[in-house]
Amino acid sequence: MPDKQFTAEDSIRHEFHARLFTPFTQACMRYELISEGDRIAVCISGGKDSMLMAKLFQEIQRHRKVNFDLVFLVMDPGYNDDNRALIEQNARDLGIPITVFESPIFDAVDNADKNTCYLCARMRRGYLYSKARELGCNKISLGHHYNDVIETILMEMLYGGQIRTMMPKLRSKNYEGMELIRPMYLIKENDICEWRDHCDLHFLNCACRITERNDKASDSKRLEIKELIAKLKETNPYIEANIFSSVENIDLDAVIAYKEDGEKHPFMDDY
Repeated sequence: MPDKQFTAEDSIRHEFHARLFTPFTQACMRYELISEGDRIAVCISGGKDSMLMAKLFQEIQRHRKVNFDLVFLVMDPGYNDDNRALIEQNARDLGIPITVFESPIFDAVDNADKNTCYLCARMRRGYLYSKARELGCNKISLGHHYNDVIETILMEMLYGGQIRTMMPKLRSKNYEGMELIRPMYLIKENDICEWRDHCDLHFLNCACRITERNDKASDSKRLEIKELIAKLKETNPYIEANIFSSVENIDLDAVIAYKEDGEKHPFMDDY
């Protein structure tokens, strides 16, 4: 049986270097995500994105251009035994020394009437910040990728009525001195999937109890947006890049209003 850790690391250094490691380092440099002396909690959910993120962090640390420490943090929000075992086995196979802690999130969300995904995400982040700070970390790292970013842009426009995106880094408002970073920001989901399949790896998809019980879970707004983008790509192969660029090239002289620090500024104020 092939050594999964060797296969994963070798593929990152060779076959997938340009598609995975290069955009990872580009995001880290462009958005200044890693600084000297950082202690980063690499948050692992057990899915393909966060597991790859862990391997990419190990690889960039190996180059030792910046001195920083890593904690590979796994929060168990109430996984069943099989899902918990899969995460732990994948971590062993890939050479990722995880720190696992438990939280009651699934139980809490299970009793919520609505907005369960939003509530789960907020609670997860709070528990991760708290545990990371307890372990001496100043940053938490999440595995959101390029496609998550562009899908968020369209979701905010079409369903939120605003122009917002998923930022590459954020200072925490509730945990002083803590910061959230997203070093997978420039990595495309298709390349992650190809790496996973190339290495013959099998990760968690969604281990949420509510999703498991709900046969309409596939009718999510994010999936709807994903399908819309795929349809648009049939006639415009540059659609993803254009959506991404749209939030890098906002012309304040050509918008009706904008917000800054929560305050709205209509164009008529300065007309």
